Amino acid sequence: MTLDPMPELPDITVYVDRLADKVQGQVLRRVRVLNPFLLRTALPPLAEAEGRTVIGVERLGKRVVLALDNGRFLVIHLMIAGRLRWLLPGGKPPGKISLAVFEFDDGSVVLTEAGSKRRASLHVLADRAALQAMDPGGLDVLGASLADFSARLTRENHTLKRQLTDPRLFSGIGNTYSDEILFRAQLSPIQLSQKLDAQQIERLYHATQGVLQEWITRLGEEAGEWPEKVTAFHPQMAVHGKYNQPCPACGTPVQRIVYADNETNYCARCQTGGKLLADCALSTLLHKSWPKNIDELG
Repeated sequence: MTLDPMPELPDITVYVDRLADKVQGQVLRRVRVLNPFLLRTALPPLAEAEGRTVIGVERLGKRVVLALDNGRFLVIHLMIAGRLRWLLPGGKPPGKISLAVFEFDDGSVVLTEAGSKRRASLHVLADRAALQAMDPGGLDVLGASLADFSARLTRENHTLKRQLTDPRLFSGIGNTYSDEILFRAQLSPIQLSQKLDAQQIERLYHATQGVLQEWITRLGEEAGEWPEKVTAFHPQMAVHGKYNQPCPACGTPVQRIVYADNETNYCARCQTGGKLLADCALSTLLHKSWPKNIDELG
């Protein structure tokens, strides 16, 4: 099993909701940056965020945004291993993994990052225009029409997996939920976007909205006061992280395509007409022995 990919739209939405409950309308007393690599901006200075009231909590793609009453914005990008924790007054931030502490009267938000690679980031932005400039421009699918979704999907001719996870095209969808969406739509991850017919596009549109909304609801219910464990792997998922486990629809073992630190999971029976998609490492190693169909796996 691969490492957890970065939190995506459902996870970030739950963080935003809980942060709004905890800190909206509260004064940010102090920001302690515990790792110098976290802060990626010099101007405006971080000090301009201290003593200011949080007037809004927003999502920008896969980023969490705190809007302050002086027009400044704090933008937190969790990347892969970053997480947010809530500490009551007097609570101690966890050891080496804590990167920053945002202190309020009723508690503190702690930004942590597991592992040795420091990829999470904090930006201090001067105004709404600077925030908009950081937006890669992806469509918010939950509020989009079928026509808007179709236009974005077919703007370029790439695989559906690539299109869904491109932040310039769609906001907040990554490796995890693209697997679940494509399974729900019964479409191959390597199907080319401009080769879909109208019925397939509509099916994908409804699958995208349905999967994202269902997981926002589920994760919100599981989170309670605060989402303590944010992960890309859930037992209720259909195919993501379920390699070699039975497909919930047909019982066929779930397959995977491994690349870099991620893998794409899919059901060959439900999504590719039985065809096994080439895994770069294994198919190269096995050459002619690589099975072409799910039935050849025996």
